[in-house]
Amino acid sequence: MTIAEVKAYQEKIGAQLHEAKALLEEVEADAKKNKAQAEIERLNALKTKKQEIENKWHRHLKTVGETALALKVKSEIEADLAKFKNSLEGIKAELKTQAAAN
Repeated sequence: MTIAEVKAYQEKIGAQLHEAKALLEEVEADAKKNKAQAEIERLNALKTKKQEIENKWHRHLKTVGETALALKVKSEIEADLAKFKNSLEGIKAELKTQAAAN
């Protein structure tokens, strides 16, 4: 992985984290509006997970110089972000179903 590839990847992950934060805030607003306490609690757990991903991101990718470590962390962060987004999309779908039922 070249320096240019690492920089491009950093920008990609930064954009994905920004997108995840915006989606989290949107879903949280819907949950609060619908007074969906179970979903709010699940969102709080996802906030913690998002913070863990960001910490891993800052701790490793921002300072990584070794290719092997960069590749390992890259795959871990991609997997974490995918799980995070899937969980968030699940909560969003449940909230839409609840809102439609009311």
